[in-house]
Order: sequence, then C-alpha cells, then structure tokens
Amino acid sequence: MASLPTDRPVTPLRQRMLDDMAMRSMRARTQHDYVRHVRAFAAFLGRSPDTATAEDVRRFQVHQREQGAGEAVIGSAVSALRFLFTVTLERPDLSRRLVLAPPPRKLPDVLSVDEVARLLEAPPGIKYRATLGVAYGAGLRVSEVAHLKADDIDSKRMLIRIEEGKRRKDRNAMLSPQLLELLRLWWREGKRRCVLLPHGWLFPGRSYTDPVSTRQLHRAVHEAAEAAGIRKRVRPHTLRHSFATHLLEQDVDIRVIQVLLGHSKLETTALYTKVATRTIRAVTGPLDQLMALMEGKTPAG
Repeated sequence: MASLPTDRPVTPLRQRMLDDMAMRSMRARTQHDYVRHVRAFAAFLGRSPDTATAEDVRRFQVHQREQGAGEAVIGSAVSALRFLFTVTLERPDLSRRLVLAPPPRKLPDVLSVDEVARLLEAPPGIKYRATLGVAYGAGLRVSEVAHLKADDIDSKRMLIRIEEGKRRKDRNAMLSPQLLELLRLWWREGKRRCVLLPHGWLFPGRSYTDPVSTRQLHRAVHEAAEAAGIRKRVRPHTLRHSFATHLLEQDVDIRVIQVLLGHSKLETTALYTKVATRTIRAVTGPLDQLMALMEGKTPAG
C-alpha cells in the first residue's frame, strides 16, 4: 500500500479508508488528495466524519462556495467524500446529498496542420521532436507519452501498446510509417548516447531508469510553441485535441476516433465536431439553400 506522509496519528477511520483505496489500486496521488479533502471536512465539522449528518454535508458544501472554492476543488472534494460515505462508511444516503455542478464545457484549443508542422520542427533535439510527434501522431495523453517503453512499439502490426492509460485501461494506438521513422531516428540517437536501456523507457528522464517527467514535456511544448511563433495557448494535450480534430476533418468515422483516443463515451469524442472547422465549412447553410432555390440554382456542396 502506498504510504502517505502525515504529521498526525492515523485514526482507525483514516486507516480503513486507506485500506479501501489500496484494495482498489488507487494511485498514491489520488489517495493523498482524498485524505486531504476528508481531513478538511472533519476540520469543518470539528468531529469525526463518521458522525456526519445530511445537514452537515449541506453546510460543508455551502461553506466551500462561500469560501470561493473553484469547480475543480469542489469536484475533487465530492469524489473524496463519495468514496468515504459509499465505500468506507457504507452510507450511500450521505453520498447522494453531495451536489456537483457540472463545469462549463469549453471548446478545446486546436492547432492547424501548418501550426503542428511548425511546432514539430521547433524542438532543439530529436528526443523532444519524437515525444511531440508521438503525442500528435498517435493522439496520446502526456502521461502516456512519458511512460512509453521501447517494447510498446510494435512495428510489425504498426501499433503502439498503451498500458494502464486513463482509468488504468490498456489499449492500442495507431503507428503511422512517418511516426515510426521519427521514433527510429530517436532510437538510433538514444542508443548512440547510451541512454536507452534494454526493455527500458522509450523517453528516459534525467536518470535513465526513470521516464521523462510530464513537467519536462510541458516545458518542451511551451518552448517549441514560442520558437515556432505560435501565439495560441499550447500544451501537450493540445496535440491530442489536434490529432482528433484533424482525423475528423479527414472524414474518419467518429467511432474509430473514439477507440484511438480511448474514450469510454462517444459524447466525449463528439466534442471535436464543434471545432472541426473544415467539416463546418463543408456544410451548406440553409440561407445558401434558400437563395439557390430563389435563383433557380443548385447550391454547391
């Protein structure tokens, strides 16, 4: 079980919750966040959370709003308390009292094909060109890029194996011939520099036994965007958004894109239909149809 550093004695309730999270193989970071939110709830109550009532839950959420807590903080607290009430305390009645307002759904930032090309040419070395290339070329999340191993690249089947992606799910991602060639360039350079270990990380960090950090990848994207003269807000996930949008504009079936991205729900993937500008431009508007009828013409498109 992952140990969580604390300067306070571990109460029986907290230990039970830690055990419940460990049995479900929850990540150490998630465990830490859940304990922190439950501790804040206990501090608000002034007593143990296992004595909480429905009114206590309501007062705590009102208190969070009054203190100006953001949607992300409130959402994380709701997840933690739902776990506490439903799993550890077996009080689903309290869990149902938690209110989670859905955050506003913002459209993702997407780069044009030309901007992606400039971005991929901007990194100073082949290593980061390859990391950004695989983020865009396979539509991977930044953590998935960081934790790739050399053995995950299947050049015979032209697939990239993603182990324990989001929600700890495995999946296959696409491997195009151009991306494979880019990865081979990095492989040869990495072997020449003796930084690639057998069966090790494809993109090692400062220590060859550790993967490159997501922070390093964020920094690499920001520096590349600046060098390429791209003024949009660019982060690693922007490349994943661009991957999906560009596939949609190439008329790839949205269900195929859903599988490639590893989305569990189609409506998550459907968000990209709102930013696929080429697809939007290809639609003949009702005004065009009306004017064409009035002029006795057949509208183009």
